[in-house]
Amino acid sequence: MSDTAGAPSGRPEDGSAQDPAAGSSPGGRGRIRRGRRRRWARGTGLTVAAVLVAAGGAGWAVYLKLDGNITPDEAAAAELARLEKDRPTALVKDARNILLIGSDTRSGDENGRYGRDPGTERSDTVILLHLSAGRRSATAVSIPRDLMVDVPDCRRPDGSRSEPMFAAFNSAFEVGGSACTIRTVEKLTDIRVDHHVVVDFDGFKDMVDAVDGVEVCLREPMDDKDAELKLPAGRVTLSGEQALGYVRARKSLGDGSDTGRMERQQRFLGALVNKVRGNDVLLNPVKLYPVLNAATSSLTTDPELASLRGLYELVRGLREIPTEDVQFLTVPRESYTGDVNRDQLAQPAAENLFERLRTDAPVAVDTERDRKGTERESGEPSDGSSPAPTFPGNTAAEDTCT
Repeated sequence: MSDTAGAPSGRPEDGSAQDPAAGSSPGGRGRIRRGRRRRWARGTGLTVAAVLVAAGGAGWAVYLKLDGNITPDEAAAAELARLEKDRPTALVKDARNILLIGSDTRSGDENGRYGRDPGTERSDTVILLHLSAGRRSATAVSIPRDLMVDVPDCRRPDGSRSEPMFAAFNSAFEVGGSACTIRTVEKLTDIRVDHHVVVDFDGFKDMVDAVDGVEVCLREPMDDKDAELKLPAGRVTLSGEQALGYVRARKSLGDGSDTGRMERQQRFLGALVNKVRGNDVLLNPVKLYPVLNAATSSLTTDPELASLRGLYELVRGLREIPTEDVQFLTVPRESYTGDVNRDQLAQPAAENLFERLRTDAPVAVDTERDRKGTERESGEPSDGSSPAPTFPGNTAAEDTCT
């Protein structure tokens, strides 16, 4: 990958010199920002290096532990390689598409409390994350679990193959795991999935606890007996257990729809991005280690990502993306004609979105639009090209309490 290391510096450094002439122009401000990013990156590197030097052999042991935490998804890799000729071709070299799968597996010491049989596993949350070439922006597209789609024939865990079927999207993971989910997404969107990451309930909770909780804003009190969650309205810092109940709840918040649930997930992820990117986490080794340990322990990824080096190569460029360019939206959909409790793609809006992601064209979100909307044309670009469609969504920069 050709990502460039670095990170936004946050607030200006005290006592930093500024050329008056440079500060009066956008280019000057850009040079100042780049200088701060370089200083921030050097500071981060020195902090990590100092910890490893001080720890001596223990530093290498820590690296090996974190590196070994990640589980490579060899079965999915083999299945996808076998079917390579049927998969879409990546159109833009440096762009990346990562499928994030939140698994509702009930295996493990704690996961059984969340219902259904321990042997049943579905994709509770699926997000297609598009990273633009040059890492100018990140666009996270939620795919509703109740979306009716064509699921291809897939290899089951026992080695047999399923028949192609038209079914709810989350059944793909139950039938054939991550490989089947990836193939279903590629068939739906004609977008090449470059990497995938699977996180289960325990991993999600541990990540939130590792950053000492994540702040959200509740527009109304929440009292969900199933999730054992009772919260006041306003700003609330959620623990891992509370966060899991918050992002999974449907009937106790809003109108009880999956639309509201996905919107909460998107806003929560935006808040988590801000928390992890904050200097109090990334520049504090005491806080950074548990975050890395929780993150790596909870991940099952394609083999290329299944190491600290692989993950670093993927995410290092993300640190330079401004939070306002980290966008969240849901694939345009409408009620399925055969069942009002299911969804179908809303056309032509869905295909317009997929085409822009395929070609790495800009995608804009309108945070004020009705969530039931699909798309609209934005204003005429200054370069004279066709106006880009704008989809309802939000960004990581938003404060949900304002």
